[in-house]
Amino acid sequence: MLSRCFQIVTLVTLAVIHHCTCANVLMITMGGTKSHKIPFWELARGLIPRGHNITFINAFPSDFYLEGLEEITPSSYVVYVRNFTNWDLVGARIKGEEPVPFVDMIKFGYEACDVLLSDPETKEFLRSGLKFDLLVLDGAYPECAMGFVHFYGAPFIYINTVGMYMGSLSTAGNPTLYSVTPFLARPFSDTMNFIQRVQNFGFYMVANIMHSVMTRGKLQDIVRQYFGPDVPGIYDMSRNVSFILQNGHPVLTYPRPFLPNVAEIACLHCKPAKKLPEHLENFIEGAGEAGFIYFSMGSSVKASNLPDYFRALLMIVFRNLPQRVLWKYEGDDLTDLPSNVLLGKWLPQQDVLGHPKLKAFVTHGGLLSVFETVYHGVPVVSLPVFCDHDANAAKAEADGYAIKLDLFTITPEGLLRAIKTVIRDPRYKTQVKHRQKLLLDQSEIPLEKAVYWTEYVLRHKGAVHLQSPSRHMGVIDYYSLDVVVFLALVLIGIYYTTKKLLRLMRILPKDEVSIDLPRKNIKVE
Repeated sequence: MLSRCFQIVTLVTLAVIHHCTCANVLMITMGGTKSHKIPFWELARGLIPRGHNITFINAFPSDFYLEGLEEITPSSYVVYVRNFTNWDLVGARIKGEEPVPFVDMIKFGYEACDVLLSDPETKEFLRSGLKFDLLVLDGAYPECAMGFVHFYGAPFIYINTVGMYMGSLSTAGNPTLYSVTPFLARPFSDTMNFIQRVQNFGFYMVANIMHSVMTRGKLQDIVRQYFGPDVPGIYDMSRNVSFILQNGHPVLTYPRPFLPNVAEIACLHCKPAKKLPEHLENFIEGAGEAGFIYFSMGSSVKASNLPDYFRALLMIVFRNLPQRVLWKYEGDDLTDLPSNVLLGKWLPQQDVLGHPKLKAFVTHGGLLSVFETVYHGVPVVSLPVFCDHDANAAKAEADGYAIKLDLFTITPEGLLRAIKTVIRDPRYKTQVKHRQKLLLDQSEIPLEKAVYWTEYVLRHKGAVHLQSPSRHMGVIDYYSLDVVVFLALVLIGIYYTTKKLLRLMRILPKDEVSIDLPRKNIKVE
């Protein structure tokens, strides 16, 4: 009997080992806000129970422990990102300024890379002798991490955390038509008029040129400084990405013509709501039938940096609401708080969004917040601040479940009216519930899909057979512009050759050539 049990255990164990590749996986995000970590955490939670070992390099020290996950947060890198992101985004937007100029975003790319690679903890990690079977990189700012790809000689995939960012997808050969692909930092949709298409094209051109300057002019040298002069070109390595886990979905972002090595995994982190802590539940219950409103500006907007004018504006609005307000606010400096407002330095956002008494969500329009909004079926008032917020908010408004306001022109009356509108007008609730139904109608949950494709790349040691040769083509080759010019020249040549031949055959008279016909003189008597 004991022998029989041993045989069964052995067979089960062998089956598990055979099914699971049990790999060492290195994850890296160079994203400047903590929200970039969330999709990586969720993928790690899906991989660890299957026997994989996860190491995760990022700039945000973990506030929880997950067995099987080792996070590496080099101290100088953490300090640099914290100082760089100590910005007054809302204040700049209210003044009509660009919250984070393009130049600063490009500067962040190479400065953060230099700081990360020069940190003693990073150097010690690289000298540790660890081997990795797969690298999972952030599709936003993946350039610095190409040094790790070269160092470990392993296949790599992206989690494209910023769903509206097309740079990494385009480099991998995916079609990115500017006529239907709105630039992530502008409030355009995929249906643009002529003027918007001109502007959209211009933003893409400027962004592409600046990215090329950053990569070829700065980052390439930094990566070679730390990983050796034999490191190939960053763009050349980027084109060899095995697979891209795209943080998008047609219901939430836009329909896209992706290649076979792209899978959309929007709402990877979304979960059904759980019961709220007692003090929050008591506060909400006290609102009665009026319900409550949730206000949060995400992880990128720090409460301590909010302008006094904006705080005062919010106080006026909240005092005039019949609902109670749950406000994610990290500071302790607010005085004269309205009696219907409760602050929380940290709030379980998805549990809040899934509460049946929630009437509306006032948000900055971050991508993950938009996903959670649709997943839990809550109408939105969006106050976009920077980066992809404008594009996310424009999409939500076009889909009919959100009102987008501009911080440059915002007034207490305007914000109050928008909140009341999304609560009282049933069209907003109807539209978000419709989007929720479409989002949840999937053959597999996003985490299962992400885990499957990650292990697919591990099993096959890459996915070259899914890659398109278009990734190696330039603009002229990709759009066959050289063929168009060639065919145009051929047609012009045929036209003029035919014309010349016809003239020579006297079928086509030439104006300047006169033909003298013989004349017969007839004498008339």
